Amino acid sequence: MKLLIDAGNTRIKWALTDGSSWLRNGVLPVKQASELTQQFAGLEDIRQVWVSNVAGGNVAQCIRGIRAGQHHFIVAQQAQCGVRNGYATPSQLGSDRWAALIAAWHLVRGACLVVNSGTATTVDALSATGEFAGGLILPGVELMRRSLCDATAQLSPAQGTYAAFPLNTADALFSGAIQACCGAIERQHALLGGNVIPVVLSGGAAAALQNHLNAPLRIVDNLVLQGLLLIAQEADTP
Repeated sequence: MKLLIDAGNTRIKWALTDGSSWLRNGVLPVKQASELTQQFAGLEDIRQVWVSNVAGGNVAQCIRGIRAGQHHFIVAQQAQCGVRNGYATPSQLGSDRWAALIAAWHLVRGACLVVNSGTATTVDALSATGEFAGGLILPGVELMRRSLCDATAQLSPAQGTYAAFPLNTADALFSGAIQACCGAIERQHALLGGNVIPVVLSGGAAAALQNHLNAPLRIVDNLVLQGLLLIAQEADTP
């Protein structure tokens, strides 16, 4: 049995797999990372732990505390699972972005825009031949909204709703964040070729964005975990 862990900036998502299908999965806030050891205590059938960690050293230490099989913290490679990495220094591409690109390639097998929207929104381009052509990182919807509230004395932190032309401040903040993220995605989509090229959309803010994007969408839960499974499967192949 394999344990897959996607440690992001806000949440730690995990899944147990028998090597091909998921047995169960869950989510833990990053601030509760110390509970990981207890959560998986007694699961002696775990032979491998595959991890994408962008949450820092303390979270990595908590993950290493899981007393299970061999731990593998992935790092972006120059090429892996059919995807080639065009980053100037391949290993500097975030492990979450790399795993998401691999998962998207195996879903689409063609050009696509890979969007993971959580604390940050990443917008990454895959070519028709599986090459990562580059991408953007911008604040996620909630981070954008909170950053403005924190930096501006007279803005209310109240949660707004989306409106095309907002008539109150809370709605203006929320709608501005939605439009900013959607605008970045749609601009990159147009640069990639647009029209029939799909946007593979994942992450906690996917639901907030999906109804406002003018592009063909494929909504995928846990894209990073799916990429981790593919990486683990390739490692097991003789």
